[in-house]
Amino acid sequence: MKKIKIKYSVSLFFLLIFFVGCATKEPIKSSSAIVLFKTKNMNFYDQGFINHFKSHISLQVFEVGHQVLELKVSPQRICRSTFKCMHSKAFNAKFLHKSYEDDFLYQLLKKKKIYHKDKKNKIFIKVKYVK
Repeated sequence: MKKIKIKYSVSLFFLLIFFVGCATKEPIKSSSAIVLFKTKNMNFYDQGFINHFKSHISLQVFEVGHQVLELKVSPQRICRSTFKCMHSKAFNAKFLHKSYEDDFLYQLLKKKKIYHKDKKNKIFIKVKYVK
């Protein structure tokens, strides 16, 4: 009887892990937007999507139906489809400016109205949501 209970418990555990691990992560909020991202190293002005998840925000930009940028932004790291994840501070130094706070982009993308203009560092980020 004891072997049956253990076998049943182990089977149930693996079944739960299988279903939870394979479940798709649905965004809490998804919005279509026109994204303007102009820095020294990145220039985009195209249609995109911003998806809010529990742990991160996903920014996708499309040009003529092809994805040209995908960023998964969390407070501590930023992942881009063309490179491995990097710490937010390193991303800021490479693509924005080293003086920005670590979670700058994450906090910016959480806002309802996204408009950031930094004349000194020649950075302009604007997102206009499409309704």
